[in-house]
Amino acid sequence: MSEAHSEIRGVNIEASKWLERVHAGNWTGGDQAALDSWLARSHLNRAAYWRLEAAWVDASRLTALGQGRFREKDAIGRIGTAGLKIAAGIAAAAALGLGAMHYIARPNTETYHTSIGGRELVRFEDGTEIELNTDTVLRTRMTTGERTVWLDRGEAYFHVHHDAAHPFTVRIGNQSITDLGTEFVVARDAAVTEVDVVKGKVRFDTPDVQSEVKTAMLSGGDAATASAASMYIGKKSPGELADELAWRRGMLVFRHTALGDAVNEFNRYNTVKLTISDPAAAAMPIGGVFRTDNLEDFTRAVHVVLGLNVRAEGNNIVISR
Repeated sequence: MSEAHSEIRGVNIEASKWLERVHAGNWTGGDQAALDSWLARSHLNRAAYWRLEAAWVDASRLTALGQGRFREKDAIGRIGTAGLKIAAGIAAAAALGLGAMHYIARPNTETYHTSIGGRELVRFEDGTEIELNTDTVLRTRMTTGERTVWLDRGEAYFHVHHDAAHPFTVRIGNQSITDLGTEFVVARDAAVTEVDVVKGKVRFDTPDVQSEVKTAMLSGGDAATASAASMYIGKKSPGELADELAWRRGMLVFRHTALGDAVNEFNRYNTVKLTISDPAAAAMPIGGVFRTDNLEDFTRAVHVVLGLNVRAEGNNIVISR
């Protein structure tokens, strides 16, 4: 076995162990920080993990389809270690060029769009990676002389290959974020832009109400929220950032989160919508780690832990006291 093949095999084994831990339960913010650190070490680690996770999900769905109506929680129990080995084989084959590669060269100018609940990982020839979250629209122009991205809607994680001669810029309307060698997250809605810096530095330029540009230099742990009227800069701990980035592995983490805020997060990822009929219930705190598409587990926690009623009404799930 060549040295390169041996390295790939080792990385795939390590990735399968991480995936096994992720789906074993009792996942903590510290575990997520350790996983993020391992993923950050190399593109090979990330390629192996995301290929393996995609193969694992496909294998679990195939297993469940053989048993009738698909329920992901049941499929997880049935696929077990054997399913992880199958997925690891698929991932290894892809890594060795025997299957479809997850990372492919992209055109210079392209538009990317994820559906509700969808995610996409894009890798460019310079080594820059962008992960799109649910319901996101992003345009890119990546040439030898320009590296510009327009985030038209949604949320994306950027792992930028720094090149001082060719700055990487994210544009959100009349705002801009320029990479100074970093990893960061940008989220956009109709009124507010949020920028969280995981590592390194960025320059955030945003106009104020008088159309004068305000500039903020942000470094690791900084979190900026900007609207047409103001900009606020705060700090987030590594654990808080890890929780917020759980969507990169299809998870949502709540720690004493108001139920109304948790419901809003779930509604970003699902076409079946949650509603709360009682304002007092919306203020109740809830905690836990849930798959973004697992409304069943979340509503069960709402009923059992908070003692609230849950009922289906058409394409909505209503929570009430």
